[in-house]
Amino acid sequence: MALEFSVKSPIKTNHTSPFRFIVSHITRHPIAALLLILGAFSNAFLAGVVPGAVGSAFDAIRLMNDETLRLVLNSVLIIIASQTLRSFLQFIRNFSAEVFAQRFERDIRDELYASLLGKSMSYHDLQPVGETMARVTNDVREMNLMMNPGVNLIAGAFMFLIMPAIYAPGIHPQLILVPLLFVASHLLVQVYFVWRLYPIAQEVRGSFGRMNARLAESLDGLEVVKGSAQENQEIGAFNNLADLVRDRFIAQGEFEARYLSVLFFGLAVVAALIHSVALYRSGAIGEGQVIAFLGLINMFQFPVFISLFSSSRIASGYAGAERILEVINAKTALDQNARGYNAGIIGSIVFDNASFGYSDDEEAISNVSFEARAGQTVAIVGQTGSGKSTLSKLINRIYDVDEGRVLVDGVDVRDWNLQSLRSQISIIEQDVFLFSRSVADNIAFGKDRPDRESIVESSKAAQAHEFVSAFPAQYDTIIGQRGMTLSGGQRQRLALARAFLTDPPVLILDDSTSAIDSATEDKIQRAIWSAARGRTTLLITHRLSQIRWADHIVVLRRGRVVAQGTHEELLRTSESYRHIFDRYAPSESASLAQTGG
Repeated sequence: MALEFSVKSPIKTNHTSPFRFIVSHITRHPIAALLLILGAFSNAFLAGVVPGAVGSAFDAIRLMNDETLRLVLNSVLIIIASQTLRSFLQFIRNFSAEVFAQRFERDIRDELYASLLGKSMSYHDLQPVGETMARVTNDVREMNLMMNPGVNLIAGAFMFLIMPAIYAPGIHPQLILVPLLFVASHLLVQVYFVWRLYPIAQEVRGSFGRMNARLAESLDGLEVVKGSAQENQEIGAFNNLADLVRDRFIAQGEFEARYLSVLFFGLAVVAALIHSVALYRSGAIGEGQVIAFLGLINMFQFPVFISLFSSSRIASGYAGAERILEVINAKTALDQNARGYNAGIIGSIVFDNASFGYSDDEEAISNVSFEARAGQTVAIVGQTGSGKSTLSKLINRIYDVDEGRVLVDGVDVRDWNLQSLRSQISIIEQDVFLFSRSVADNIAFGKDRPDRESIVESSKAAQAHEFVSAFPAQYDTIIGQRGMTLSGGQRQRLALARAFLTDPPVLILDDSTSAIDSATEDKIQRAIWSAARGRTTLLITHRLSQIRWADHIVVLRRGRVVAQGTHEELLRTSESYRHIFDRYAPSESASLAQTGG
């Protein structure tokens, strides 16, 4: 399986099928699994002691002789001792089962999260976030519940199922007949029940995922929903999905209501009574043994009623395992290339007839060729949708070209070690993403253990220190999710501070000053050019003040390079460049005039 990113992990599991995936996780915790099985066996074995002791006490009371009191006391002591030991062992069993289930969930969650980080952007572009979250949270939780109470109760139910068949021959060999018939019929019902319930559970999990995807999408675009007055429409759409989830759960409950083992249990009690009474009338067994046998048959009540619940948990967990494996086994277009080229980047970037499309129907860029020499500042200009931002995503292999090559220091980016390549390239986009963490943590993201002094210096270089210092907690201030508590200019300055701190050989600014006013830009412009010295810088911008200062300018139109050269050369030779220049020059000149620029 191709991975864009992977981590060294002790978790090695089998991904060939949901069953093998589950078993491979179970075998990671053999002691907990063994304690669960031993606890389930001892619980059922000691529960089987009670019917025999009650039967012996009944016979002693019926005889009413000198031994009656002693025999009854013996039976009472046997019951007390066996059930005390049973409760202690049951505690160990349940404790082991809960520890087992929590470790099971943790391991799967860790494995799934690492797998999601390893997927390429092409995978995540097509996968709704809410659907992914449903798998990471709800489906993984279903696998926890599959283990406890699911497997825990199934193990206990199975032990209670076989105990009457073990104890009954000790009363009379013929009495094994009814227990064996019931065990066989119950197991057939269980196989049929889980087989039919599994596709229903899949529909339940799928409908929940779709509902969760719609919820996440609506919340993420809440500003658009409110701004367009579409609350009622969104509520209606979500209610339809919620109704579908309800209907799927009802369908599951309707099927569970037709659980045949309940009927078979009643028939087993009747058959056991008839058989034991027949043996009693023939003199083969006594009254106390009839009572003991009926008590053993009554042990079937636990597996009958608990299997209905636990089998549902098994089916839901198995369906969750399949959905999780769909994510883990999804192949991506990129791999980490751990053995690839690994060196310090000097900064030479070459596009050699590079073509790329986000879909097979249309190319975003076509036959693009240009060179950015090490230490050079290159401006990429063009109309909206001309493919400027796409170029930046090809340099650090967010996507791979469909045709042609992208070279960094003369080496195809596909031959680079991906971690080495990306760690030396910093991209600041127009839509800056900030985490819901402290200001210092956001600036330090991508740098291992930076000191506070270097964080502050980077912030000053990005003209962010002034507004950060105005916060009550300054650099320890927790900013809202995606940085929504900050203005666009503040978010972009924090992103610049992050780039200054990592000090990359290659810096790509994708319209990164678009949300900054002209007065602030004048300050930050000096910081950008100071940071650009000695490193390769790609500017994707409409700001003419930045374009003029570039060493080389590449003009794109509809995904193709239509001109390249210096500012003066392009003004003389390129109609497309003059059109861009004429379009943005008046408004920018006016802005500069207002700020004294």
